[in-house]
Amino acid sequence: MVEIAIDLVRISHAEKSRGYWMTVARRLTRDPVIVACASIILLIASAAILAPWLGLADPYQGSMIRRLRPIGTAGYPLGTDELGRDMLTRLIHAGRLSLFIGLFPVALAFVIGTTLGVIAGYVGGLLNQAIMRTIDIFYAFPSVLLAVAISGVLGAGILNSLLSLTIVFIPPIVRVAESVTTGVRNLDFVDAARASGAGAMTIMRVHVLGNVLGPIFVYATSLISVCMILGAGLSFLGLGTKPPEPEWGFMLNTLRTAIYVNPWVAALPGVMIFIVSICFNLLSDGMRSAMDVRG
Repeated sequence: MVEIAIDLVRISHAEKSRGYWMTVARRLTRDPVIVACASIILLIASAAILAPWLGLADPYQGSMIRRLRPIGTAGYPLGTDELGRDMLTRLIHAGRLSLFIGLFPVALAFVIGTTLGVIAGYVGGLLNQAIMRTIDIFYAFPSVLLAVAISGVLGAGILNSLLSLTIVFIPPIVRVAESVTTGVRNLDFVDAARASGAGAMTIMRVHVLGNVLGPIFVYATSLISVCMILGAGLSFLGLGTKPPEPEWGFMLNTLRTAIYVNPWVAALPGVMIFIVSICFNLLSDGMRSAMDVRG
């Protein structure tokens, strides 16, 4: 009888979970803001990935006789930079590195932070204290200062920049994961799994993880825009991308001297960072609203 009751609890929970995610998917596809933001991000990402096959100009080939051409110049719809390179081509190619810098550290921090947070939240006790107090140490430093400090110690370069950003975003994800796991670990379906003799790792992987991934994922998506801005800031300070690789933050650095000569061209990398950041923020807000079934 106990085993039958446990099976009924599991089946009921699985059916509720499937219905919930179907409702979330329906809300997401019916939200015009989410659809628009997702389309913009997909368009920019597709153009960046397919840039070598779009027949664009060489992003590294410049000419001093055509430097700082204004927007709308024949053959250069978005003008040229301080070395006479096509801005449209540079912006599209820069999207690959800028999006990667925004996505990869958050994705890696999501995996590491979720693992640590779920373990700390489910096991509790001394292990929880050890993990969470270690995480609290990183909260003594502002994220910008911490990223700059780590990159400064490790040295300039993309790999060091990615590592520093990953370290910055692990603590907040661990805290969110630990919080939601603490609220789930004593629910009926988890108790039923314990009663059936399942081990702690099996319960965390099968029963707990599936119920906490949603909130953690939504929170992680809200960090992508912050990561992009921090990554652009590191490149602007010379701690990220190295020349001649195009990247929106580094392009802002090289074009800052042209702000009084051709401000519209100099502002284009910042506009791209703004558009993508806003889209990720709105996408995260839309996902949070869609997952709030009470709304």
